[in-house]
Amino acid sequence: MSDSRAGRTAVVLGGTQGIGRELVKSLASQGETVYLSGRTRESAEDAANAIGMGTIGLAVDLSDPESIADALSSVPSVDHLVIAAIERDANTLSNYDIAAAVRLVTLKLIGYTAAVHALRHRLTPQASIVLFGGLATWRPYPGSTTVSTVNGGVLGIVNSLTTELAPVRVNAIHPGIIGDSPYWQDKDTSLVLSRTPLGRLVTMAEIVNAVEFLLDNTGVNGVNLAVDGGWLLK
Repeated sequence: MSDSRAGRTAVVLGGTQGIGRELVKSLASQGETVYLSGRTRESAEDAANAIGMGTIGLAVDLSDPESIADALSSVPSVDHLVIAAIERDANTLSNYDIAAAVRLVTLKLIGYTAAVHALRHRLTPQASIVLFGGLATWRPYPGSTTVSTVNGGVLGIVNSLTTELAPVRVNAIHPGIIGDSPYWQDKDTSLVLSRTPLGRLVTMAEIVNAVEFLLDNTGVNGVNLAVDGGWLLK
């Protein structure tokens, strides 16, 4: 276990599973104090207990923006804020679910911003923020209207927050299909794979590494980074 991050505090919203959970493990293993969130206290505490290394679970529901400030009230100063919480939504125009669309827009656009708002006075001068978007903005698919829209909105949030929070750095990561993630492991990804110049899908470890790069590199600010093996080029 390295102590390269000792003395720093991170908040990972959406840290109970998938990429968020892997990021929590990585940051904590390097000595950082990590607060992770799930939608319920039980899920957050279960994840924190399983990961160990001093991680702390919080119940934060980004789809309920009015509750976010209270949910984050116990967090002290913040060096690193990562908002990785997502909700997968296949919502076609022919069978449009308005409630699901409103929930996703609220979670990603209002919820993300409300979380930053709640923590803004606890961000250290050297703090950095990484938001999660997605490639559906550039590569839409049937049923992705809301997903494509909110991920496009992340571009605007990055631009705005970079200006408002200066000198705090704000960046976003837009992952491609992550081949070894629990969600994609058993799905047919052959079409995407055939159009990926890298010759394989990206991995969870590579996404974690890219997030840490955005958190740590003090010259990177206002950037939307696609980590997709070159998929957008073909």
